[in-house]
Amino acid sequence: MTTRCDQTTPWPLLAAHFTAQGRHLDMRQAFERDPGRFEHFSQSAPQVFADLSKNLWDRDTEALLLDLAHACGLEAHRDAMFGGQPINTTENRAVLHTLLRRPADVSLAGDVEETPQRLADVHAVLDAMLAYAQQVRSDEGITDVVNIGIGGSDLGPHMAVRALEAFRAPRKRFHFVSNVDGNELHSVLQGLRPESTLFLVASKTFTTAETMTNARSALAWFAAQGGRDVSRHFAALTTNVEAAADLGITTTFGFWDWVGGRYSLWSAIGLPIAIAIGAQGFREFLAGGHAMDEHFRTAPLAQNLPVRLGLLDVWYRNFHGFTSRCVAPYHAALGRYSAYLQQLEMESNGKRVGHDGRALPFATSPVLWGEPGTNGQHAFFQMLHQGGDVLPLEIVAVRDAAHALEGHQPKVLANALAQTQALMVGKAGDDGHRHFPGNRPSTFLLLESLTPTSLGALIALQEHRVFVSGSLWGINSFDQWGVELGKVLAKDLEARLDSGDMTGLDGSTAGLLRRLRGSTASAP
Repeated sequence: MTTRCDQTTPWPLLAAHFTAQGRHLDMRQAFERDPGRFEHFSQSAPQVFADLSKNLWDRDTEALLLDLAHACGLEAHRDAMFGGQPINTTENRAVLHTLLRRPADVSLAGDVEETPQRLADVHAVLDAMLAYAQQVRSDEGITDVVNIGIGGSDLGPHMAVRALEAFRAPRKRFHFVSNVDGNELHSVLQGLRPESTLFLVASKTFTTAETMTNARSALAWFAAQGGRDVSRHFAALTTNVEAAADLGITTTFGFWDWVGGRYSLWSAIGLPIAIAIGAQGFREFLAGGHAMDEHFRTAPLAQNLPVRLGLLDVWYRNFHGFTSRCVAPYHAALGRYSAYLQQLEMESNGKRVGHDGRALPFATSPVLWGEPGTNGQHAFFQMLHQGGDVLPLEIVAVRDAAHALEGHQPKVLANALAQTQALMVGKAGDDGHRHFPGNRPSTFLLLESLTPTSLGALIALQEHRVFVSGSLWGINSFDQWGVELGKVLAKDLEARLDSGDMTGLDGSTAGLLRRLRGSTASAP
């Protein structure tokens, strides 16, 4: 358990610093005053180079933020997570997605008693899953793989398979179905044949409403199209083996309650990734994540990239009052990266109460949004440059292209650089329409190339960054009670759509329910 940030000595010092200096910082002047600003605020971490120098802070700001991290007990909280302590306090669970990418022969000084067995279980499932993935890859009869899941069972695998397109198995197509809206599944099924399709049903409990609705429809389509041998064409990523067997699915791979859904792509939920890039590729993906784990676990806070990013997030959210962060990957294969980060950060840190269940006196997670560059430049970048709100931008660029098309990559990289430069320097003009105020913050994350290893490191970096800010805010970043109420009400309303029962409903819900049932008559 950490000490909440506003209950530490550095917090009022940061507030005073912001009032006296922070709110008035001009990055252009800061570069003139400090010739070493780029060197100080940029660093290398495993597979990722980060330039944080075009942000609204200086060395004094960062020093106070580091004092805040120490005062909150960030290092002890981090070590408790890696060691397997039950830091998910509302569910009394360990938080061990890092164990999923830890080599089998690595132990840590703080490991709890259960860790060796947990690690052995992880590698037993990993070996079995990767063997199955290789079997599917070598099966020329399987041309299409359909992943049916939602949330963490969809966003992570979907993002990674798309990102690693250059490493995909030839002659295999990958499809992702998450929405309970039948239009999505129907569209996918139109181009499939049962004899050449493998369905992966991803649900830890095998009770997720959207996933099970889609799975049953897929099974019905399979039977109606003359499909044979459900056991060959369906596999389940679940701990509920019995429920899967009831549907005729006998190939299953499980995971554990200390793996949160949005952190689960490293587990059996990553099976579509493993089929796409192969066993060796998946192990490289895990290795990239583990390398970033070790950086986060061992690097001093002042040279710890997840820590520096998390501290910057607190500085922006709680002192500058910035309510969102734009994420713009300058690589088309990272088209689902922003959507993935939305769940990772907003489901983790979109909380209004602390560990004690009481309301916090400050805001937590920013809104994350974005699209790949250069598309975003022709859509919402107008607002980044000249809008009334300051919206921090985070760019992810990849130096080396994965294609041989001449002239494209220099343009992509030049555009990425130009946006961060323009946001900072701006452009003075007598005509207000052509005036760019500048001094708008951006972060630049650079990968040498987009590979399983570098993607693994990038994702782990973002996971740990979310941990840092959540830790300082004193919230539980590893539950998601906010998604439960809507699920409960949806079950009730689904029955009412059939029965027409309006008893006890508010006027708006009752009125909409009548419309949806095709009746516009007044309520009795």
